[in-house]
Amino acid sequence: MNNRNDFLPTAGFANRHCGISSEDQREMLQTIGFEKLDDMEKILPPEIVGRLPDIGPALTEDEATAELSSMARKNKVAVSMLGLGYYGTSMPAVVRRNLLESAAWYTAYTPYQAEIAQGRLEMLLNFQTLVIDLTGLPMAGASLLDEATAAAEAMTLLRRQSRSDSNVFLVDETLFPQTLAVLKTRAAPLGIQLNILPAEKCTEAPEAFGAILGYPAGDGRLYDPSAIVETLKSRNIGVACCTDLLALALIKSPGEIGFDVAVGNAQRLGVPMGCGGPHPGFMAFSSTLRRHVPGRLVGVSKDTHGRAGFRLSAQTREQHIRREKATSNICTAQALPAMLVAAYVVYRGPDRLKAVAKRVWRLALALAAGLRKMGRAPLHDNFFDTLRVSATDAVAVVDKALQNGICLLHRDGVVGISIDECTTPTHIEAVWHAFGGNAPDFDAIASEIDDTLPAKFVRTDAFCTHETFNIYHTEHEMLRYLRRLGQKDIALDRSMIPLGSCTMKLNAAVQMEPLSWPLLANVHPFAPASHQAGYAQLAAKLESLLAKISGFDSVSLQPNAGAQGEYAGLLAIRRYLDSLDQGHRDVCLIPLSAHGTNPASAVMAGMRVVPVEIDNAGQVSEDDLRQKIALHRNNLAALMLTYPSTYGVFGRRMPALCELVHEAGGQVYMDGANFNALVGVSLPGQFGADVMHINLHKTFCIPHGGGGPGMGPIGVQAHLREFLPKHPMQNGGEDDYDTVSAAPWGSALILHISWMYIRMMGADGLRRATLSALLAANYIAKQLGSAYPVEFHDENGYVAHECIVDARVFKSAGVSVEDIAKRLMDYGFHAPTVSWPVAGAMMIEPTESETKNEIDRLCDALLSIVGEIKRITDGEWPRDDNPLINAPHTAEDLLVENWTHPYSRETAAYPLSWVRRHKYWPPIGRIDAAWGDRNLVCACPPIESYS
Repeated sequence: MNNRNDFLPTAGFANRHCGISSEDQREMLQTIGFEKLDDMEKILPPEIVGRLPDIGPALTEDEATAELSSMARKNKVAVSMLGLGYYGTSMPAVVRRNLLESAAWYTAYTPYQAEIAQGRLEMLLNFQTLVIDLTGLPMAGASLLDEATAAAEAMTLLRRQSRSDSNVFLVDETLFPQTLAVLKTRAAPLGIQLNILPAEKCTEAPEAFGAILGYPAGDGRLYDPSAIVETLKSRNIGVACCTDLLALALIKSPGEIGFDVAVGNAQRLGVPMGCGGPHPGFMAFSSTLRRHVPGRLVGVSKDTHGRAGFRLSAQTREQHIRREKATSNICTAQALPAMLVAAYVVYRGPDRLKAVAKRVWRLALALAAGLRKMGRAPLHDNFFDTLRVSATDAVAVVDKALQNGICLLHRDGVVGISIDECTTPTHIEAVWHAFGGNAPDFDAIASEIDDTLPAKFVRTDAFCTHETFNIYHTEHEMLRYLRRLGQKDIALDRSMIPLGSCTMKLNAAVQMEPLSWPLLANVHPFAPASHQAGYAQLAAKLESLLAKISGFDSVSLQPNAGAQGEYAGLLAIRRYLDSLDQGHRDVCLIPLSAHGTNPASAVMAGMRVVPVEIDNAGQVSEDDLRQKIALHRNNLAALMLTYPSTYGVFGRRMPALCELVHEAGGQVYMDGANFNALVGVSLPGQFGADVMHINLHKTFCIPHGGGGPGMGPIGVQAHLREFLPKHPMQNGGEDDYDTVSAAPWGSALILHISWMYIRMMGADGLRRATLSALLAANYIAKQLGSAYPVEFHDENGYVAHECIVDARVFKSAGVSVEDIAKRLMDYGFHAPTVSWPVAGAMMIEPTESETKNEIDRLCDALLSIVGEIKRITDGEWPRDDNPLINAPHTAEDLLVENWTHPYSRETAAYPLSWVRRHKYWPPIGRIDAAWGDRNLVCACPPIESYS
């Protein structure tokens, strides 16, 4: 007899997310010596195993979409004229459809393997080039997190390069409030003293190592800062500016004025406001600073055949190399938003970009002219897009505008009005009406305005002159260009990306679709609270879910990257210790196996890093930890460790190690990079950790997007709750924020991706995902172990969610781990993580999303490569001419009249039979990394080099 349950959907989301079928699961379990999936729990130490609290029943895709839609409808999309670094914009449909909504772009990994990332590297190079051109500075990075953190990075960059003994940094008082807040947060632990003053007063300051000005000023004023910059530089004070790329299409570039660094937010060039992010921050800089800059830099190099190619240059993974001496803790950037900006400018071209800027300026001129006629003259005569009007009735003006669907800014009796790409004459008329009295006629005003920009401000040099920005202006050509670039790369739409510690799991289409919903995309982060009600509900629900899943009492969503979460968590610890009058505690113990961002974040938080040794099992050495605790007992602030360990094994003494630190008066920071090995089966907040960051772009399915966006919320115990980051625009005027990101909820537009994932999986689905990931990793370790020794495992031979396999055993054949990585490209695979955390080894993580068939294909490829190595050791192929040394093989390499290699073209291109059905052709041969660093070029090369 049927009951209600017989009529429920039969195939839940978890069945589609977890790739291993029931039949394959049994076979894989048998291979590693278990009977059922639940047995995988036995790999974890019993003292940390715990069931996930109730998070509600799993929703179907339709139910989750409907619930999200209900929340989104609580948002109100008004005409935003708030400004403050966030503006309405229009993403071209061809870009939205073929880049933002294309899995070929949003599921790609950070381009560390350059040969299979030429498409996204080219688009990131386009981004760098447009930033270089518009700022007039010779070099630029491939995006930062947001304008506020970019300004903070500029401050520390100028300090690193300064020869001054001063610890004073001069700050223009008109910078956006969120920028000032982040600067204050960043400065305090580093002993930097901020001198916040009017820009013109900077020249009177007695000492400083650097300065940052608004250009245009943060209050909208357009002025010529040349004399200020010249005076400061004559005193050897480095000078940065916060600027606006759209304004720079009309006004003199920072480079022409003499600035050393220019930072800002490129959001208004085609990326939706999304309640604050993700948006691409940018930094351009003088060439003398290139060795000190934070983040990623795309450079031009060449392959082994002399063909031009792109790669990450100079700064690639510097945290893993320089650790506490790294220039910054930035790991995740905003690659996908940066590529959206680049595509926007490629499609628009310089002429149309300048036309957009000129239209914005003309509308601002018309608005100002009308206000003057009404007796409401703006505070400044010169401006680009933003006006400030002093008004005793400011509250009434703002309220009346809001009634007509327009958001204006009100601060200290001044009304702020910002124009953007989406502003219309009707909006201008509505603003006039909000000020009361007789509003003028727009057409009459427009006919009278003088739209000649004063000569002292006019930009006279050309920008975006490279052919890339001048040939793809029809939709047909742009469509083909995006397709061409996407085809060059290996992303998850082609094959698995088995990267240890990076968790390249399925990003379900149903989770991605809402990115384009206007009710989510077009909300200003500082709009009235009633306009953000849907976002507030979404944030509260996600915070609650993450708290339950992690076992912590409270969660903050503000950190917009994993390393930002580390930083925010360590700041919370420092603030807590200060509240106990133990501010002298500043030692942070960090295992040598830790992610490189850990020591970099600790230094940013004002801590002294003390390394802790690792034992032969890949665990923290308890003996060394005890010694370091005893040595630094009186100054111990925190132990910062990753669990399961960076070596892919569960430690048996985690609660005991936490107790050692607590007994000595310290706190435990748990790096949540490997939290995906614990979700649903263990609660870190209940086995000793005080704070942990959670990588939503790993564990909870926000896609990597070619290197970002990411999100790094932190969970904390109750005693740290009051020290979570706050925000000046949500904090009632308090001046004690510990603000770490420009927007209150970090990258709010992508939060729904993780919320939908959790709700559609449910508690049982999350647990199944974790156990399936453990199964897949152990299956791979078993399959490969005879050929590639597994470096670390527990006493029973099991690994956690990832395994490190040794490739150094092939050194005698003249084969390196890099050769294996490049040869995998010929098989159609992205390589596992190479030479980290163990030099000469590979760290493999299959995730729960892959099928057994795909996992077997990867194992077959790696074992086939071992067979190829044997042909080298047997003397069949010479050590200096074989498929591994010459990999990857491009189609061009094979289409030569005289094939001179000792192996066949077929062996080069189709090493296994199934490769014919899945063939991916690398677009370029092996990149010469050293040549690229010696000849650093970070702007688009001549167009003929692309062919």
